Amino acid sequence: MYSISVPDDKHKYHVAELAKMFLPEDHFCIYVGQPDAELVIGAGGDYNDSKRRAYAFFKKITGKDLDWGILTGVRPGKLYNELKAKGDDPEKVLKERYYVSDEKIRLLRRVSESQARVRRSPDPKAIGLYLGIPFCPTRCQYCSFTSNQISKEAATAYLKALFTEMDAVRGLMTRKGQTAESIYIGGGTPTSLDPEDLKAFLDKVRDLFVDENTVEFTVEGGRPETITAEKLQIIKDAGAGRISINPQSMKQRTLDLIGRRHTPEQIREAFALAKDAQIPVVNADLITGLPEEEPEDFRSSLAEVIGLGPANITVHTLAVKKASRMIEEDPGVARRQADNVRQMLADADRMLTEAGYEPYYMYRQKHMAGNFENVGWCLPGTESLYNIRIMEEDQTIAAMGAGAISKVYFPEENRLERVPNVSNYQIYIERIDEMIARKEAGL
Repeated sequence: MYSISVPDDKHKYHVAELAKMFLPEDHFCIYVGQPDAELVIGAGGDYNDSKRRAYAFFKKITGKDLDWGILTGVRPGKLYNELKAKGDDPEKVLKERYYVSDEKIRLLRRVSESQARVRRSPDPKAIGLYLGIPFCPTRCQYCSFTSNQISKEAATAYLKALFTEMDAVRGLMTRKGQTAESIYIGGGTPTSLDPEDLKAFLDKVRDLFVDENTVEFTVEGGRPETITAEKLQIIKDAGAGRISINPQSMKQRTLDLIGRRHTPEQIREAFALAKDAQIPVVNADLITGLPEEEPEDFRSSLAEVIGLGPANITVHTLAVKKASRMIEEDPGVARRQADNVRQMLADADRMLTEAGYEPYYMYRQKHMAGNFENVGWCLPGTESLYNIRIMEEDQTIAAMGAGAISKVYFPEENRLERVPNVSNYQIYIERIDEMIARKEAGL
């Protein structure tokens, strides 16, 4: 057990986040004001000074370097762009002050260049909208999102409450003169709704929020087994031009292990249906570091997905949250898979670049295998504006539904204030008036 002393609780938090990237949580203890600790970090420096000292200590005792250096935040791309906007040399700063590797700096440069090409509304009253459907056919082993197994009764009750919140948000937007620049329907799995409910929901989204100022409308399909020709036509008729089909892996054994109740053949069928429906942009998600997968398994999945022709491919790193079943059953899976993930991400970079894709957004999460990253790749011209905006945190996002968190942007101060909804969908239904009151006060 390694002991570290820090000057106060805020330094304790920042150093602890870094420590977790080197060691299991039961291998270190961080104290406030403990003079006989193995590493004593005194007052007088900022959090990054403390993290640099801690980094040198952990590197010495473990022999490890971290690709992302002392960065523990989820949005390194935002830091890169902010440094660039201030006139600093972001690559020099990231290397010398934050210890970021050359490979990750190169990734950030490419992401920044891609984002610079994307058209954004100059109107400060243009906002993003998120609407969540917290239902799935089953719960994945690694999942800790707000999602529940769907039933007709639950979906009907939930949509009634959601429609009430949507009406209230439309009223707020009208009073403030706001328009929806982008709309993102997420979950859960929105296409787990039956056709009748899906049509009622998406038609209401279109009628309330879509107008000539709307650049982008996305529906996250997700589970291939929930995607049908009828549902795709409903999505298209509502005006959505982007969907997702998320294989996660093309290996049946892996799908079984992680609780996905679909087959590789159903994935292929879903892509064929999307092609027939002429949905302009399809995204596919894959995950690196899944249980029992080796780099050759990931390369095989990625090669097949590239062959299916999605305009966007998002490569995630396995993140095993504390609330997931996977960490209960195999708490060491993310740490064991770290070396595999490193190779998988390198393979993804090479294969996707060769296939004509460019990285256009990226973010990190806690509890990721190897402390790496998630990267959205796209064919040029098919970047998702919503994804860029949510990562850059430079726009108000009005979020509706159970577990949705609105983010109010204050450009003069370059900061956000969050306005959360409760996560449990049943409590959301019961307290819908309170959710609306929160938005009235916060938005």
